[in-house]
Amino acid sequence: MTGLRVRAAAPEDLDSVLAFWRTAAEGTSISDDRAGVERLVGRDPEALVLAELDGELVGGWRCHLYRLAVHPERRRQGIGSALPAAAEERFERLGGRRADAMVLVRNETAQHAWRAAGYGPEERWRRWVKPLTH
Repeated sequence: MTGLRVRAAAPEDLDSVLAFWRTAAEGTSISDDRAGVERLVGRDPEALVLAELDGELVGGWRCHLYRLAVHPERRRQGIGSALPAAAEERFERLGGRRADAMVLVRNETAQHAWRAAGYGPEERWRRWVKPLTH
C-alpha cells in the first residue's frame, strides 16, 4: 500500500496510541493505560508497532498480537495484513515458532480477518487472566 509505514512506537506516540485504541480497538485491558504502555516500550522498544498512512495512525499491535487494531475508516486497505506480517517477521527473528492472536468471540469481523491471514481458532485453549498489582 502506497504511503503505509509500519514502525516501532516511540515514547512520544503513547498518548496517540491510547486515544487510538479507544476509537479502533474493541475493549481494553488492565495494561492499556499510559503506565502499562510506558513499561512495555521501555522494556522492549519494538513490542508496540504502529501503522501510519500518510502520517496518520491507522493501526497497531503489541506483543503477541494482542491489540491489533485498524481505524474503522481505514479498514480493507491492507493495513490489517501488513501488521501481522510485520509481527510474524519479528517473531521469526527472535526465534518464535508460532504466532497467536487473541480475538473476541463476538468480533466476527476480526475472526474473518484472522482467518484470511492464515490463523485459525484453537478451541482447546482458554484465556486465563489474573490482574496483577504493583
